[in-house]
Amino acid sequence: MAASLLIGILVTFLVVVLVLWLVNRLPLDGRTRQVAQIVVIIIGIISLLRYLAVF
Repeated sequence: MAASLLIGILVTFLVVVLVLWLVNRLPLDGRTRQVAQIVVIIIGIISLLRYLAVF
């Protein structure tokens, strides 16, 4: 149980980091890039909270 929880958290963290890296590679202006990064971080936090059974 604990191992699957840890793997899920690790995979979620890696996906968030990968998506943030991809957002930085897109040819967007500064404001749009910042909004996209905030959205990705919020989705990542919500996903991690779901793994920890908060939601």
